[in-house]
Amino acid sequence: MMVPAALLLLGALTAVLAPRLLARADWPDREPVVALWVWQCVVATVLLCCALSMALSAAAAWTAVRGPLFAPAPHGVVEAYALGTGGSWAAVTAVALACGGVWTGAMLVGEVALARRHRRRREAEILRRAPLLPGEEPGADRLVVVEGERPDAWWLPGSAPRLVITTAALRRLKGRQVDAVVAHEQGHARARHDWLLHCSAALAGGFPRVPVFAAFRDEMHRLVELAADDTASRRHGRLTTALALVGLNEDRGVFGPCSAPEDHVPRRVHRLLAPPDRLTPVRRLRLTACAALLPALPVLVAFVPGLRALG
Repeated sequence: MMVPAALLLLGALTAVLAPRLLARADWPDREPVVALWVWQCVVATVLLCCALSMALSAAAAWTAVRGPLFAPAPHGVVEAYALGTGGSWAAVTAVALACGGVWTGAMLVGEVALARRHRRRREAEILRRAPLLPGEEPGADRLVVVEGERPDAWWLPGSAPRLVITTAALRRLKGRQVDAVVAHEQGHARARHDWLLHCSAALAGGFPRVPVFAAFRDEMHRLVELAADDTASRRHGRLTTALALVGLNEDRGVFGPCSAPEDHVPRRVHRLLAPPDRLTPVRRLRLTACAALLPALPVLVAFVPGLRALG
């Protein structure tokens, strides 16, 4: 039972230390795409630690699980894991982790179902505000203009994704600012940021007392916007993108003294107007490679007794 406990300890250390290290680092705002990858690897490592610990605990508690799990392994490998020493704690750990996995899946399904209901409501609202012309097929246009007194633009995901923009936004935005808004929303669509937001919301909603999942959700919301800002600025310039961002948000009170602390629009505008220096390609590659190695740690811990027995 030492390996399942070591995996849980590794998962706990990753969940505690990784968010603190990322919060103290100055490079996530400079490289949001790399930061998104690092956060995904951190959360994948935590979940993988729990999954492997659950499997080994179940193998220690029940021979019906142990047989299929260790069927191809020599007898010495099975003995190296000391699976018969877990007692009742092995069953309790396996059941608790299995319930956590089922709950995570249920929360993800609920999150996706909620997003689909929300999307259907918005599609019905768009159809009401911008009815189809005779002979026009639903979902044929990727750009939909709707009447609206408030400047706004959003990407509507789905089988036929569309960009929706209000007439107030078209009146306020000048020249290439509309193109910058389109490029920003296309950046979200190409990177499938909606799935990142669904997964992070499901984990944070399912386990509200686990800080790493709450930080994962908050950082996903912030970093996907920074990444989309960079996509738009590379095409249409940072000043144009910043002006478009101001034009869409200046009526919402986000630039005043009473703006909400969690509103990141002013910081995004400042970042576009005074861009920080990017990391060198070598350092970006190093961070990406190190993050990719994180999920390999729990796999290595799980296989160490077996590799020693074979060696």
